[in-house]
Amino acid sequence: MRLVRQNDEYRARGVKAVRGARGAAPAAVRGALALLAAAALASGCSAAPPSSGTPGAQDAQGGTRELEAPPARALDSYASRLRAAHHARVAAAKRWGLKGVPLTAPPPPARKPVITTREGFEVEDGEDLPPVFTTVPTEDRVVFLTIDDGAEKDPDFLRMMSELKVPYTAFLSNYLVKDDYGYFRRMRDLGAGVDNHTLHHPYLPGLSYEEQRHEICAMQDIMREQFGKRPRMLRPPYGNYNRDTLVAAKSCGVKYAPIWNEEVYVDHWEYREDDRSLHPGDIVLTHFRGKDEWDGTMVDDMRRFLNKVTAEGYAVARLEDYL
Repeated sequence: MRLVRQNDEYRARGVKAVRGARGAAPAAVRGALALLAAAALASGCSAAPPSSGTPGAQDAQGGTRELEAPPARALDSYASRLRAAHHARVAAAKRWGLKGVPLTAPPPPARKPVITTREGFEVEDGEDLPPVFTTVPTEDRVVFLTIDDGAEKDPDFLRMMSELKVPYTAFLSNYLVKDDYGYFRRMRDLGAGVDNHTLHHPYLPGLSYEEQRHEICAMQDIMREQFGKRPRMLRPPYGNYNRDTLVAAKSCGVKYAPIWNEEVYVDHWEYREDDRSLHPGDIVLTHFRGKDEWDGTMVDDMRRFLNKVTAEGYAVARLEDYL
């Protein structure tokens, strides 16, 4: 539907037009309002019910409905909220010592990309098994932050990521998180994804099929009990797996097995590709670690991550939004 494709364009043009038309003729304001009304209608956000027999847009039953523009003060309120959100992120970036404000990711794609196993990472007869991938196929200039295991439970990290509005996905191992499920429930409530990283973080290819299935599927049960649902994603510990891993994962509801293309530490980056660069759709790995194991905190680690991706023109997007 053309209106849907133009939704963001209409919204941007409408807000810009209203700002420029406050002292202009009423017709100019009405035109700007109509643009935002069309955007709201295209996204299904219009509060006006269908009104058959009146001039306007065609409804789902083939009738028409009035395109009712929202009041100008509603647009002012919307613009004010956008400005306030931006100012809050600017202040947060300064507060957390970043070199720049993290970029905002584009809206989630209306049509999800097709995820397939990366070439060279296949298993025999694995066409119907969860795909293993390091990069999401997208032209969006985004990367995906993923954090493994759950050893460190830093409250400053939660505050930092919440204030900066940076999304991420946590892959949890039960033996490390069971002493404080509440920390990871708070993380989930703040918008992070929580997914499966097995019960005990073993080298899965060294286990039998039944042992692997226990590590994966028992963790699915714990995740449902503690966080409300079984995850769709499994990250095999160390990025190691075999066909039994993926068969076992599929048997208990896993749809995807993402690994990573880059890894960030508190003091350096590591790369899978020879060009040692970020690419659109790359999955970045880090770990829940603190000063006991690294020369810095999780806040320090995130500062290194965000400074680099922002400087190179990348936003951080939610991995779940692309699957």
